[in-house]
Amino acid sequence: MAESLGFKIVTGKGVLVPPGVQTVRRMSLDLRAAQLGIDCVTQQGIPVGIRGVVIFKVGDDYVSIANAARRFLDQQDKMDTRVHNVFAGHLRAIVGQLTVEDLIRDREKLTHLTRASSGTEMEKLGLIVDSLQVQEIDDPTGYIRNLGRPHVAAVAAQARIAEAEADREATEQEQIALALKAEAQRNSSIKQSGFQAEIDEATARAAQAGPLAEAAAHQQVVVEQTRVAELEAELEEQRLQASIRKPADARAYEQTTLARSTRDAQISAAEAAAREVELAAAADATRIRTDADARATQIRMLATAEAESTRAVGDANAHARRAVGAAEGEALRAWGLAEAESIKARADALATNQEAVIGQQLAEQWPAIVEAAAKQFSAIDQLIVLNGAAGLSETLAAALSQGATGLQLARSLLSGGSSDGKPSAAATTDGTSTGTSTSPRTGGSDTASVPAVRSPGGAGR
Repeated sequence: MAESLGFKIVTGKGVLVPPGVQTVRRMSLDLRAAQLGIDCVTQQGIPVGIRGVVIFKVGDDYVSIANAARRFLDQQDKMDTRVHNVFAGHLRAIVGQLTVEDLIRDREKLTHLTRASSGTEMEKLGLIVDSLQVQEIDDPTGYIRNLGRPHVAAVAAQARIAEAEADREATEQEQIALALKAEAQRNSSIKQSGFQAEIDEATARAAQAGPLAEAAAHQQVVVEQTRVAELEAELEEQRLQASIRKPADARAYEQTTLARSTRDAQISAAEAAAREVELAAAADATRIRTDADARATQIRMLATAEAESTRAVGDANAHARRAVGAAEGEALRAWGLAEAESIKARADALATNQEAVIGQQLAEQWPAIVEAAAKQFSAIDQLIVLNGAAGLSETLAAALSQGATGLQLARSLLSGGSSDGKPSAAATTDGTSTGTSTSPRTGGSDTASVPAVRSPGGAGR
C-alpha cells in the first residue's frame, strides 16, 4: 500500500516511526458540519435563499482516506469551505429546475437530488455525506408569504364565522334562559300573591267571627218573624226574576256582545283602512316618482328633439335663403343681360333700318292714335255731311291723316329733318289741304259743316 500510494495509512492503532526517516501527519476522521447559505433562483425566476447544514466525514476505507489526504492533509481547515462550494453549485442547478411550491412541499426531493448529484464529487474528495438538511428557505420577495395568505384568510374567515355562530347560539341560549327565568319569577309571584290572598281572607274571616256569631244569634231571633215576609219577598223576587231580570240580562248580554262585535269590526275596519291608506300612499309615491322620472325623460327627449329640429330647420332655412338669393341673383343677371341685348338690338335696328323700327312702334301705338283722332268728334252734337258717304270717309281720312303726319314728322326727325332744319308740313294725296270747322251753336244745337273735298275731275255737293 505504501509503495502504490507513496505514503502509509494507519488507522485505529499505533505504529513505529523511525525519526528522520518517516514523518507523521494526522487527519481526523470525525464528523464535520458545513453550514450552507446559498442564494438561488427558482424555475419561476423568483430569488430564494437556502439555509441548511451538511454533515460529512472522511471515508473509513483506504481509498477515501487517500483521496482526502491528497486534497486536505495540509488544508484541513478549508475542508468546510470546499464542501460548501460543491453543494452551492449543485443546489443552484437543482433549485433552478424546481418551483417555489416544489421547494415548500417536497424538501426531501431537493435533498435527495442534491445528494445524488454531489455524491460522485464527494467520493473523489474522499468524503461521505452522512446527512443533508434544508433548514430554512428565505423569501426576500414575499412570494411564500403571499402563497399562504389565501389559506390564512380562509381559515381566519372560518374562525370568525364559527365564533359568530357560537356567539349567536350562546346569545339565543342566554335569551331562552332569561325568558325561562322571567317566566319562573312570574309564576312564583302569582302563586305568592294567591297564597297571600288566602292568608288575608282567612285573617279577615277570623277577625269577623265574633260579629258574625252575634249577627247569627240576632238572625235566629228575627228569622221566625220575617220568614213569612221573606217567603213573600222571595216569591215576588222569583216572579220579577222570571219576568224582568232575566230578559233584561239577556238584552244586556246581547247589547254587550253586539257592542263588542261592533267595536272589533270597527277596529278591524280602521286597521284595514289604515293599511289601505298606507298602501295607497306607497303606490301614489311610487306612481308619482315613476311619472316624474318618465316626465323628466320625456322633457329631456323633447328638448333634444326640439334642439335637433331647430338646428335642422335653421340649416334648411339657411340653405333655402342661399338658394333663393342665388336664384334671384341669377334671374336679375339674366334679366339685365336680356335687357342689354334688347337695347343693343334696338340700337342696331335703328342704325340699319329706322323705317321698320318706327313702323313697328307706330303699329303698336296705332289704337291710341285712332282714339286720339276720334276725340275730335266727341264734342259735336250734330254733324252735317255735305258729300254723303264720300264726305264721311273724307272726314275720317282727314282725322286719320294726322296720324300719318305724325309718322312723317317722326321720320323727318330721325332722318335729320328738311333742308332748312324745320319739319315739312303734311299734305294730302291730291295736293289740297283738308280742314274742319265748327259753327256756333244756334237754335239750341251745334252744327258743324264739312267742306267737300275736291278730287280731280269731281264737283263738290
